[in-house]
Amino acid sequence: MEQLRNYVAERTLKDGTMVAVRAVRPDDGPKIHKAFKGLSPDTVYSRFFGHKSDVSDAELSHITGVDFDRDVALLVTIGKGEDEMVIGGASYFAIDPAHPLNSADLAFTVEEEYQGLGVASDLLRRLIEIARQKGVARLEADVLADNQPMLAVFRHADAPVRLRREDDIIHVTLALDATK
Repeated sequence: MEQLRNYVAERTLKDGTMVAVRAVRPDDGPKIHKAFKGLSPDTVYSRFFGHKSDVSDAELSHITGVDFDRDVALLVTIGKGEDEMVIGGASYFAIDPAHPLNSADLAFTVEEEYQGLGVASDLLRRLIEIARQKGVARLEADVLADNQPMLAVFRHADAPVRLRREDDIIHVTLALDATK
């Protein structure tokens, strides 16, 4: 758990941008809030399935307060120190905290300018690796049916994927306890 709290890796995006992928920290609330305020209404709708003008203090506390045991959150940032900016993030939270290894709910957000550059794919790869190391059996996500780029990320995951449609939502299940 402590090792995950200090997780950081640098990588280069498809366009040459250098980014850091790191564990969320308790003091990241203002950076996450600023990143949220920069999202387009379409991106917010794709992530939250509705319109939302702000992220609450409770939501920020939830994401920055992950325990890295049952729940994990990673951020993608550019810049360093005072100039560091959040450009994306992903997390998983145990669906049933009493049985955290059964399945976890997965969520992603990537700023428009950085979509299509491999950010979500890289985050998914890292979260799958972490979840497997922890013994999580399944990662699950709900994706709007018209969000084909995100569905493509899941289809190319390093885990067997099952897609189940309910109206305009695709329920995605990644089986981590099986091989692809």
